[in-house]
Amino acid sequence: MQSHRIYFDNAATTALSSEVLAAMMPYLTDKFGNPSSVYSYGRETRLSVENARKTVAKLLGAHPGEIFFTSCGTESTNTAIHAAVRNLGCTHIITSPLEHHATLHTTEYVAELTGALLSHVKVTDKGHLDLAHLETLLQNHNAGRAVVSLMHANNEIGNLLDLHAVSELCKRYDAIFHTDTVQTVGHYPFNVSDMNIHFLNGSAHKFHGPKGVGILYINKALSIKPFINGGSQERNMRAGTENIYGIVGFAKALELAMEHYKKDSDYIQGIKSYMAQQLTAHFPDVSFNGDALGNSLYTVLNVAFLQSEKSDMLLFNLDMQGVCVSGGSACTSGANSVSHVIQSLYPQNYANIVPIRFSFSKYNTIAEVDKVIAILKEVL
Repeated sequence: MQSHRIYFDNAATTALSSEVLAAMMPYLTDKFGNPSSVYSYGRETRLSVENARKTVAKLLGAHPGEIFFTSCGTESTNTAIHAAVRNLGCTHIITSPLEHHATLHTTEYVAELTGALLSHVKVTDKGHLDLAHLETLLQNHNAGRAVVSLMHANNEIGNLLDLHAVSELCKRYDAIFHTDTVQTVGHYPFNVSDMNIHFLNGSAHKFHGPKGVGILYINKALSIKPFINGGSQERNMRAGTENIYGIVGFAKALELAMEHYKKDSDYIQGIKSYMAQQLTAHFPDVSFNGDALGNSLYTVLNVAFLQSEKSDMLLFNLDMQGVCVSGGSACTSGANSVSHVIQSLYPQNYANIVPIRFSFSKYNTIAEVDKVIAILKEVL
């Protein structure tokens, strides 16, 4: 990472850890065998895949047979939602207007393709989901099963969902529960065996692992068909030669993240809190989107600046000063329009604010916050 830049967009992607790179390197050089081959080169890489699977499963409280390696969180979400409707008899898809586009676009597509009913859970003023409304939707569903697809932490505003509460509701009404945990796997300890979760996904590049590798947890009670056909990889569930070095990198990154979870999460929370304090002290008109200082992801702070001639160019001016932030998710940060998440929070007056997402990692410092505050004062 270039030293003159300040990187505050860790919810989009994170820097690859040197320890993770070291674990991956042998599989980029000497250990190049195809894991489907029967000779020693293949057996060597096959063993590395299965060891990585065991590591990930142990850290998530799952059985190794429930962990499937994919290319990313988006592929995992697609697999889960398609399978729920296609293989598990779900005729009602319940999601929310705050979801990542991987979920929003997939649920819309599958509903249109299959005729399944599509419903959205109401959102509170603070950006949390109305669980009473979720229960009403589940109660009023009659024919077939429902699938509930809700993210654990919102990728733009950071609000956290009560996974235990939602999983219990799904259990009560015999619904399939998929949760997008891309922003939280690697940032919180998980024990999926303690909850009624059917599908759960993660992506290595959100916690200092490599891009291009994700996981999908599929509860062992389910029987689904492959989403990608043409080979017997991933126990006949995902055709295609495995991303060996990516898989090794995922397991190593998750192992390191959980080993240092308490220290790193406390440190990052300190940076977030300090930035919130400094913003409030120096910019009286600033507010925070979502439940930023409450039940929220410790890595994300979404800030609302009042719309003005100067704030309209804020992203551009910060970039010119070497500060990397976004106006929303990585998938929409290049767009000029306000994201669907902010529009859902402020349906009447979203045009009056300029949202900026600051997201932090263990590699950020208080000194960087001070520098960004100084730049903001200069720009605004």
